[in-house]
Amino acid sequence: MARSTPVLRASDVRVSFAGRPVLRGVDLVVDPGHRTGLVGENGVGKSTLLRVLAGTLAPDDGAVTRPDDLGFLHQEFPYPPSTTVRAVVDDALARVRAIERELEEAALALAGPDGAGPVAGADAAYTRALDRAELADVWDADARAARTLAGLGLDVDGVAGRAVGSLSGGQRTRLGLAALLVRQPGALLLDEPTNHLDDDAAEFLAAALRALPGAVVLASHDRVFLDEVCTEILDLDPVAEPLRGAVDGASRPGGAATLYGGTYSDYLDAKRVERARWEQRFEAEQAELAELRRSVAVTARDVSKNRERGNQAKILYDFKGERVQSQVSRRVRNAQLRLDTLDRDQVRKPPPPLRFAPPSGGAVTPGGGDVVAWARGVVVHRPAGTGAPGERTDRLDMTASGVPSIEVARGTRLLVTGANGAGKSTLLHVLAGDLAPDAGTVGRARGVRVGLLEQDVHLHDDDRTPRELLALAQGWDPADRAGAREAAVDAHGLLAPRDLGRPLAELSVGQRRRVVLAMLVTQAPDVLLLDEPTNHVSLTLAGELMEAVDEWPGAVVVASHDRWLRQRWTGDVVHLA
Repeated sequence: MARSTPVLRASDVRVSFAGRPVLRGVDLVVDPGHRTGLVGENGVGKSTLLRVLAGTLAPDDGAVTRPDDLGFLHQEFPYPPSTTVRAVVDDALARVRAIERELEEAALALAGPDGAGPVAGADAAYTRALDRAELADVWDADARAARTLAGLGLDVDGVAGRAVGSLSGGQRTRLGLAALLVRQPGALLLDEPTNHLDDDAAEFLAAALRALPGAVVLASHDRVFLDEVCTEILDLDPVAEPLRGAVDGASRPGGAATLYGGTYSDYLDAKRVERARWEQRFEAEQAELAELRRSVAVTARDVSKNRERGNQAKILYDFKGERVQSQVSRRVRNAQLRLDTLDRDQVRKPPPPLRFAPPSGGAVTPGGGDVVAWARGVVVHRPAGTGAPGERTDRLDMTASGVPSIEVARGTRLLVTGANGAGKSTLLHVLAGDLAPDAGTVGRARGVRVGLLEQDVHLHDDDRTPRELLALAQGWDPADRAGAREAAVDAHGLLAPRDLGRPLAELSVGQRRRVVLAMLVTQAPDVLLLDEPTNHVSLTLAGELMEAVDEWPGAVVVASHDRWLRQRWTGDVVHLA
């Protein structure tokens, strides 16, 4: 039976921050059973659109229609820390419980008081209640909740009585996802839902979303997940505006949005075809413009002034000359008219995409032999009083995890994998030298410089600009902030020039990660450590970043749960059990 939920609809939605347009007249309609993926460069408004659709951010203009039972995966967990996991699940099942009670009351009314027969209207009320109960699948609700918790990697028996405040960040995210899936809302909005999910949990989530009868809108850096889930892709990137004045459905005046049917891979295929046609049309039109300008420049006098008179009588020569002049003038007028039309409404030149451009050439030659950094038998304990009951007491134990030592040589390409909580991030912080181990040894060769891209960059309230930070990375005096604001910097294709002077607090999470990555590239460390490098960055940059890893002049160590990244990885791999 089809769900009678209202469609999720956005009409001409416009949002600006500090006078800077982010969403420019976005239109979106998502029917029940459809799953729309949002894509685009960092800062184009994916999270902003989700907040507008959820009703947590009012647009400057436009309208949104949403069902009453809308679900939104919050960045912050929407329950007090003292709430138990069981209470969260019960809250997710509250609507199902209410439908179940409605069915029981309708059944009693159908039987009538003391079995005396149905009351007026009882048949219709029971039919409506039964339809709602079947649609909500009330008889399978508890089993569905248990399957969902287990599918997302939460031990049902082990966590039911625990307060959510005692859970790790990843566990809280998975619990929030589970609660939404158990609810089965009419529309579901998800921002980076695969963060903190291992492979099995991500595959379970994909299957659960495909089975939902409602509408789904999601933003994700996980292209495998987008391929598994999405029925259409909404491109929010104004840089990708195709043809000005086009009538073939490819035009996007103002850079609003373009909807592509199919999966993310289908979208990439369509974008390649679209870009090729755009470039071909631009080149053909430029050639025509050049020819028209040449034609207009040739006047009747240019054509006729060198024509020889020969033996013709003067009157005949003048008559033919006037006829030639008239014909040429007409051709010139027609060419000028066509030239004016094309000049006014010509195909816009395809803009060069933002391309990550890491430094070329060899790294600074470090001393100390082939091994430039190492960690052996490292153990890092959790601080006293932290961690959840039943969790391991250490953040990292290399020997217990099956990796007693790691040695990073020149040119190393090393991928570190493992489940959430296995210690991937901790290992990178130990190698970076900003976390001292409780046991074991860690070190680096003399003169070796190490740089770390952290998973969370913590710059959301910083009033400095990307230009200032990049100037610092280039060696600018920290005390000369006024000079740093005007410094010539190299963003390595990671930031648009218009964003270099904006405060970091105004940038998206992905844009702030780009700033930190640009600082690292500027410093050109001998060992580059990347913690979940594809998190919170656009899918385009993720691909360029992984291509750049192959060409990086120094050693690279990556910790990632990204399935696409791991599938294409060609270097060494260690797994923390």
